[in-house]
Amino acid sequence: MRVYPTAEQAAVLNRTFGCVRLVWNRVLAWRQARYRAEGVATSYAQTDRYLTELKRDGDHDFLYEVSSVPL
Repeated sequence: MRVYPTAEQAAVLNRTFGCVRLVWNRVLAWRQARYRAEGVATSYAQTDRYLTELKRDGDHDFLYEVSSVPL
């Protein structure tokens, strides 16, 4: 099935995908650095806490403007 979003819907999707990409890259880099430094895997709970800290640091306030579900 193919969808044809309106310009407004496309803008929301683009913003959401951009935020998801940013979060994925930041979390991946954090997890890899932590593994290299400590040699331990990162749990889901630790990753979740990191994401919360990332959203609250003041530099990523725009993450509150998109749905938290895909993040």
